[in-house]
Amino acid sequence: MVTQSIAAEIRTTTTERGVFSYGNDIIHYDIIRKSTDQNSKTRKVLIKVHPDQRVVATVPHDATDETIQQAMLKRARWIWQNIQEFASQHDYVLPKRYVSGETQFYLGRRYVLKVLVDPEQVSNVKLSRGKLNVTLRQDCDNRVIKIKPLIDKWYQHKAKAIFHERLNEMLPKATWVKDIPSFRVMAMKKQWGSCSTKGNLMLNPHLVKASKECIDYVILHELCHIAEHNHSENFWRLLTQVMPNWKEVKAKLDDMAERYLNE
Repeated sequence: MVTQSIAAEIRTTTTERGVFSYGNDIIHYDIIRKSTDQNSKTRKVLIKVHPDQRVVATVPHDATDETIQQAMLKRARWIWQNIQEFASQHDYVLPKRYVSGETQFYLGRRYVLKVLVDPEQVSNVKLSRGKLNVTLRQDCDNRVIKIKPLIDKWYQHKAKAIFHERLNEMLPKATWVKDIPSFRVMAMKKQWGSCSTKGNLMLNPHLVKASKECIDYVILHELCHIAEHNHSENFWRLLTQVMPNWKEVKAKLDDMAERYLNE
């Protein structure tokens, strides 16, 4: 089956990029053009270096290539230093041990995992007061084997409900979609979602860890593939029509991808 997918990997090509050199290094950067009203004072080029060493320049919608390039060169040393700092860390995210105190995510919020042992309770997972509580009937030496399946099942259940809700919310924007597309939830290592040539969607349950805005972006991305089953200019134009700020939302999702996909 041929599918178009939206990658969870952070180094996805964007529609507009720039490049400059610093010493012996070549530095690429993504450009996000942001609309500004006439009274807005935010006319500057805002530069951010992400933990994955991706460089993003958020610029006024009418900024010239020369203006953007000058701003990047002016802060070239700062950009280079931040890239080197992130590259040297490489600690990224430690594999989960599923013990109390670890962080779990749901709809863009962080929750503290709390493991409880109660012989009188059925093993379960509940979200309560800023904590993700996992109750076990009996403790065990290898909590990964015991707790991970419980949490995975909980995410699967939540994902199905949330994705159904967000798909129904997004469908009115996708006027080219005539029938409600079917979707299934399946864990994937490097994709947030995919769309088959028949218009069937597949969504990653880990996506439910992200905010609803990010979930909407992935769903709209896949719905756009029903009309444009490629990543052509027409595809990006269509996506921009239904979600003008998709680049910013994508950047947020990319920033957290490694944590959301961590198991």
